[in-house]
Amino acid sequence: MSIGIVLGILLVAFLAGMDGILDEWEFQQPLVACTLVGLMMGDLTAGIVFGGSLQMITIGWMNIGASVAPDTALASVVAAIWVCGPVQLSVPEGLAIAVPLALLGQGFTMVLRRVVTRLVKVAENGVENGHLSRVTQMHLASLLLQGLRVMIPTGLFLLIPAAWVTSAFNALPVVLTMGLAIAGGFIAVVGYAIVINMMATKQLWPFFALGVALAAVKALNMVALGIIGLALAIIYVQLSNRQQPPSAGGDDDLDDLDRELEDL
Repeated sequence: MSIGIVLGILLVAFLAGMDGILDEWEFQQPLVACTLVGLMMGDLTAGIVFGGSLQMITIGWMNIGASVAPDTALASVVAAIWVCGPVQLSVPEGLAIAVPLALLGQGFTMVLRRVVTRLVKVAENGVENGHLSRVTQMHLASLLLQGLRVMIPTGLFLLIPAAWVTSAFNALPVVLTMGLAIAGGFIAVVGYAIVINMMATKQLWPFFALGVALAAVKALNMVALGIIGLALAIIYVQLSNRQQPPSAGGDDDLDDLDRELEDL
């Protein structure tokens, strides 16, 4: 593996780690991170396919309150290296590896958050002493640590020879790899359920049923289904705008919002 490829992968890992906190450009999302890693390693197709499969598993992973979700950034980058690189793991094998990596990244995140709390104290002391720039410095320092949280483990995994990874994976019992793959399938179902529960309204259920029916038509690929979904969304928005008279604002807008919230 050339130096340029290694540096490119480390850059992707660094950006994914930072964006796990920023949530600005979605570099931490499997579909984005795995695609970029596949592009770096010369196997873009494998990166997209694996990223899309892993995205279905992680779609329900989110930080709620003080709870820390499994880390999608570390799982996406490292597993994509082994799927798109010389190891050439299959997509199911990559998914089986991604789940433990996500839990490992979750542990790193919890440790780092304890470190960042100390930086908050440093920023507060700086403000008390009149050094307002200390707040910006601590923000940037914590963001840098978030990037290193993923980049450093990724660099260590890159040092492992491909032959070692292949031998270690082949040595795993089938019951373990199959169990991880099945668990990944269950997690994907939970992710779908969370999203559907958030979006479920009387107005959207017909579109959901239509999507399930169209997905059963084998002649339609994902591109065709995406175009159909986009067309239906445009039609729905256009018809909704025609049926709703322009509102004067104020209480009418609040009443519409209340009705929408009651439908959720």
